[in-house]
Amino acid sequence: MKKIFLSIASIFLIWQSYLLITQIHNLETQYWGSLIFVGWIINMFVTGIFAFVGFAFPTERLLPKSYYQVRQPKQIKKWFKTLRVEGFRKFLLLTFWRNKNQQKRYFDGTKAGFDNFVTQSKKSEFGHFLSFIIITFITIYLITIGLWKLAIPTILFNIIGNFYPILLQRHHRMRIERIKNRFTI
Repeated sequence: MKKIFLSIASIFLIWQSYLLITQIHNLETQYWGSLIFVGWIINMFVTGIFAFVGFAFPTERLLPKSYYQVRQPKQIKKWFKTLRVEGFRKFLLLTFWRNKNQQKRYFDGTKAGFDNFVTQSKKSEFGHFLSFIIITFITIYLITIGLWKLAIPTILFNIIGNFYPILLQRHHRMRIERIKNRFTI
C-alpha cells in the first residue's frame, strides 16, 4: 500500500511539474518574491518526484555501481571545503535531521548500520543527481524562452537543494570507506 501511495504521489508531481513548465511563460515575472517562490516550487516538484519513488523502490540500483565509487577523494574534499558543504550539513542537522529517530533509520551504530547508511546515501544521491540534471535543463529552457530572472532562483535552489546533497553523500561514503578500510568492517 505504501508503494502505491508513494508512486501516486510521484506521478502527481510529474503531472504538476509538466503543467508548471508548459504554462511558465504565462507567469507574472515582475516581482522577485514570486520568482523566488516559483523557482523553489520547480525544485520541490522535481526533487519530490525522485524522493517519493526512492522511498518506495531501490532506485539506487538504476545506476551502475561504478557511478557510486568515489574515485577522487581529494577532489571531493576540496569541493566540500570550497563550497562550505559542512555548513550545509550543520544546517540540515538543525532542521529535519535533528530528530534522532530519523538519524537512526540511516545509521544505527552497528556494523550492519554501515551498509544501510551506504545504501541510503546512494538512494539519496540518485534522487538528487537526477533532479539536478532535470532542473538544470529546465533552467536552460527558462533562459531560452527569456525568463532569465526565473532561471536565477531556480538554479540557485538546484545547487543548494541537489548539488550540495550529492557532494554530502559522496563525502559520507568516502569517510565510511576509510573507516571500513581501517577496521576491516
